Amino acid sequence: MHIPDVMMDAKTAVTTVALSAAGLALALRQARLHLPPRRVPLMGLAGAFVFAAQMLNFPVAAGTSGHLIGAVLCAILLGPSAAVVVLTAVLIVQCLMFSDGGVTALGANVFNMAVVGTLGGYAVYYLVSRSFKGLRGQVMAAAFAGWCSTVLAAMACAGELAMAGTLPWSKAFPAMAGIHMLIGLGEGLITALALVAIARTRPELLPETHPTPTPFRYGVAAVYGALISLGMAILLSPLASPAPDGLEHVADKLGFAEKPGDRPVLAAPIPDYKMPGVRSRTLATSLAGAAGTAVAFVLALILSRVLVPRSQAIHTPAPSK
Repeated sequence: MHIPDVMMDAKTAVTTVALSAAGLALALRQARLHLPPRRVPLMGLAGAFVFAAQMLNFPVAAGTSGHLIGAVLCAILLGPSAAVVVLTAVLIVQCLMFSDGGVTALGANVFNMAVVGTLGGYAVYYLVSRSFKGLRGQVMAAAFAGWCSTVLAAMACAGELAMAGTLPWSKAFPAMAGIHMLIGLGEGLITALALVAIARTRPELLPETHPTPTPFRYGVAAVYGALISLGMAILLSPLASPAPDGLEHVADKLGFAEKPGDRPVLAAPIPDYKMPGVRSRTLATSLAGAAGTAVAFVLALILSRVLVPRSQAIHTPAPSK
């Protein structure tokens, strides 16, 4: 769902940059006020995991692939404001390092996936989870919210394509919403499975877990999680489906896809997730995935330290027993 430069015009680019900047500024403020300092290291873990997971395209119907957005999962673990920050960091890395999404379309991509996908999906999760109690209710809510998050982001993307004059709304909306309703099933399933795995193995990572007698070391968990994400990127990214994703499928079908001569506004050092100078396609993809995962981890961690300075995180008193 990463919009390239050629699908964006100036007015849409400026509008979406303004909307995304406003959303990110509010998210930064709210995260600084409400994110518990002890959970700050999890932002680095979330950035690494989301980047690695988004490289793992899974096949869907009609020769199309999709990938996890991860907005709802991040929002459940960190809160919606911190999740907006994490998704924004990942999208910046994807754009500037890999040309996955154009520079002029960065505002649109942030607005669709980081703002609409996160806040819309979390709103659905919040409402549904209040009606169904326990872990089963959380998992059901997360699955449905993950599906909604994907469809809402696709609808926002369709609106931008229409606003830019790339495709009329009457064609953009049914095409984008239709294919992403299928892709959203994968998003919902992966979100639910990840939540179950976390609840079974590391329930301390869930925000509603009661404090344990032994303080949980979030920093250590973040490092181990980042290493697991790095392993995912290295070992599994070469196995990702080569089929076009939802937006590429719609663009090919309706005739507004990028042409061979089209170039991004800003050349990326590792275009198309292939490390330059490496002959083996598998190794080139693995190295690119490892580099991107590491950078996403560091960038998200830097942003987290800006939100909550290290001294504040260290001296925050432990929860009373």
